[in-house]
Parts: sequence; C-alpha cells; structure tokens
Amino acid sequence: MTGAEVFFKCENFQRIGAFKFRGAYNALSKLSDEQRSRGVLTYSSGNHAQAVALASSLLGIRAVIVMPSDAPRVKLSATQGYLGETSQVVQFDKHEITREELGAKIANEHGLTIIPPYDHPGVIAGQGTVALELFEEVGDLDRLYVCVGGGGLLSGCAVVAKAMCPVCRVIGVEPELANDACRSFSEGLLHTVSNSATIADGARTPSLGRFTFPLVMQNVDEMMDVSESAITDTMRLVWERMKLVIEPTGALALSGLLKHARDAEGLRVGVVISGGNVDIASLSSMFHGD
Repeated sequence: MTGAEVFFKCENFQRIGAFKFRGAYNALSKLSDEQRSRGVLTYSSGNHAQAVALASSLLGIRAVIVMPSDAPRVKLSATQGYLGETSQVVQFDKHEITREELGAKIANEHGLTIIPPYDHPGVIAGQGTVALELFEEVGDLDRLYVCVGGGGLLSGCAVVAKAMCPVCRVIGVEPELANDACRSFSEGLLHTVSNSATIADGARTPSLGRFTFPLVMQNVDEMMDVSESAITDTMRLVWERMKLVIEPTGALALSGLLKHARDAEGLRVGVVISGGNVDIASLSSMFHGD
C-alpha cells in the first residue's frame, strides 16, 4: 500500500496491552524506600492506569488510580484486576474537576507520590525503550511514526532515534480533534485542547508537558494530524488484514504513514502500534459511526 518496507513495533502484545507498562515500571522501580512505603497516585483514562496498577502490584507498592467515569470499561476492569489489595480506583466526573486537580488533592492528603502518565523523566525514559528495541532488532530506519497524547512515548522514542539513527525522521501523529501538539510544534508555544471527543481516548491529554514539550521540539522532525475516519479505517485495516487487535490510539501512527503513502516508496519505516486495549462492545459504533 505504501511501497515502503514497514516494521511494526507491536506494543499491543506488551504486558497490560500497551507501551505504558515500560514507563510505569521504570518510574516506580526508581522510588526511594520512603516513597514506596507511602504509596503512589496516578491519573489516566486507562492504559497508564493499568500500567501503574500492575507495576505497583509487582513491586508491593500501594497505588491510588484516578480515572474518569467515562473511561473505557475494558480499561477500568483491567485496572481493578491488576491492583493489589491495598490499592484502589477513584472515579470522577471530568466535567466537574480535572484529573490533575483531584489527583493533587488526594496525594497531598495521603502523602502519595504522583506518577503522571507522561510528563515524568522516569516514565519518558521507560517509553523510549520502545524505539531502542526496534532499532536494535531492525537496524536503521528512514522514518519512525509514533502516536502523540501527552508526548511521553514520542519524546522518549525521538531521543533514542536521534542517538541511534540520527538520519531517521521522527514523525508524531495525533487526532485532528486533539491536535494541541501539532499546533504547539508549529508555533513553538504550548497549546491546550480540553475534553476532546476523539475516538482515540489515549490521545485526549490536554497538552504536552513541561518535560515532553521541549524534548519534542528538540528531537521530533514533523508533527501531523489525522481525521477520525482515517483512524477507524486504519483500525479496521489492521484488524482485518494484519489480524491484530489494536485500539484507536494504536492506529494513529499507521494512519500517519498512510497519509504520507505517496512519498514513502522505497523507504524503511518504523510504525509504533501503541496498544490494543479496545472495548469490544464499542466496536460496532466505532466501525459504523453510530
């Protein structure tokens, strides 16, 4: 379809079904004994929530997970299943309070260390191992397409790419309905999109962060956005032709490559499939626009 040689990094096969486990485990493993004894808190629509839930359980750390009331049921159920006995999920109405505000309030009350979904050095470093493994396995690439939410995966992968393959062009892809990173990249000023209605729930973060924004500006070569129809069409393609279960956010990077298909012929291209935690009950409405 593109005339390119394409290598897919399938993080839908990762523990908890998404790349987020890398960053969560890395960040939690670096906590001091005192921080571990007090516990941690995070906020997430699903994949980072699952990642912190599993990592905290494996490391014996109490965790409080703040999730929106409209989080995908499959992600909420999985998060609750991964949590240890002393940990819990706290749900909230995103139209009444932001997850950051609620998270800070709970963390201050209970002395918990906040492990944010993307804007954290340990999280970013962990996510960068996605690109590290890809380059180690397939060698140099001409392009690397990575989805963008808060920029943890993109900034980590871009740092690795510039170190391991400086000629590789790193391209971030996000939904048109949540294109804060594209606008931020274009203008050099941080933009925000709140409560986006995009189907790609993993990309509904309001903005890049204080760590991820400068890393994206320094190491990413291009930012682009794709339509909701392109996301669902790509998701259908991967399900039907590649036989892989992916979620809408996991389709973003390939959607970007397909949008660039006319000028990709003959290139070696990396595509990160970020995750596969899709709510099976919602598939009909996703694919048919109901």
